Amino acid sequence: MIVRVVAFANFRDILGKDLKVDLEEGSTVRALIDNLSASHPALRSAIFDNSNQIREYVILMKNKKNIESVSGLETKLSDGDEVAILPPVAGG
Repeated sequence: MIVRVVAFANFRDILGKDLKVDLEEGSTVRALIDNLSASHPALRSAIFDNSNQIREYVILMKNKKNIESVSGLETKLSDGDEVAILPPVAGG
């Protein structure tokens, strides 16, 4: 299955703007991050803290919905899904 990954801000510097990733059917967001980290090692430390938890300022979205409101890193992915990796939005 093909999943589209869109990265913003510092994540774009690591991954580039837009990627298409081929994953096994039934893969999770965690599997996607593991896959991306294999070819972009800086991604892991940008997303996870020392206890392997998502950093509080990192937002992962599947089809424009925060994965924290679904099943977190265990959120299942399907062919054609879009996963966005972004920092929080701040105003001033």
